[in-house]
Amino acid sequence: QVHLVESGGGLVQAGGSLRLSCAASGRTFSTVTGWFRQAPGKEREFVARIRWSDGNTLYADSVKGRFTISRDNAKNTVFLQMNSLKPEDTALYYCAAGAVATTIPHYYQSWGQGTQVTVSS
Repeated sequence: QVHLVESGGGLVQAGGSLRLSCAASGRTFSTVTGWFRQAPGKEREFVARIRWSDGNTLYADSVKGRFTISRDNAKNTVFLQMNSLKPEDTALYYCAAGAVATTIPHYYQSWGQGTQVTVSS
C-alpha cells in the first residue's frame, strides 16, 4: 500500500498561485499519480495525472494552461503548480496513486487525506 500525504493548500486571491505537493511512502511503486478535487456538494473530479515511467501528463480542460503536474523521482513526490487560480478552483484536493493511467477515480488504489484550496474573488 502506498501512503500519500498532500501539502501546500491554503487561501489565495483570484489570479494567485499555489503549489501542492504529494509525498509517497511505503510501497511507492505505482504507474501513475493523479490529482483530483472535490468541492462541497459535487462529485470528485479529475484534475491532472502523470505517468512515472515517462512523465506523460494529462489535464482536465478546466485547468489546462494554468496547472502543471510534475514529479521528483528521487523524492517520490508529485507536485501540482496552480497558477491564475479562480474561485471555481476552490475544493479539497487529493492525490492518488494507481496502476492504470486513467482519469477515473475508481481505478486509483491509494489516496491521501486531501489539502484544502480556497480561492477568494
